[in-house]
Amino acid sequence: QCPDVCPTALSRAAAVKQQLGADAAQLQVIFITVDPERDTPELLREYMAAFDPSFMALTGSLEQIRAAADEFRVYFKKVPTGSSYTMDHTALSYLFDRQGRIRVVLRHEQTADDYLADVRALLDEAPA
Repeated sequence: QCPDVCPTALSRAAAVKQQLGADAAQLQVIFITVDPERDTPELLREYMAAFDPSFMALTGSLEQIRAAADEFRVYFKKVPTGSSYTMDHTALSYLFDRQGRIRVVLRHEQTADDYLADVRALLDEAPA
């Protein structure tokens, strides 16, 4: 249901994955919804496949999503719009290393090339 931030972020991630070429299998994109009311598992599966079949989407109860958002320091809030609503939310992506540690916070304003440089730098690091 997100009109801008989410599709832009996922399109950028798909472009990065494509540009990685042979290294693409080393990148796993995971999307966590902040709108479990509308984002059913089936809808999320279809939505991810539209960008890249390997992309994963996670959902859960509102309480579970709130707990995950708090861990990532992500803001989200339901904003009424007439007879429906939108979700106002943080527009960041997180890059984890092979040990599962957050290493880079990627801003929404960055380009796919900016993201690619950070992803490549992380993939080139020797495993700890």
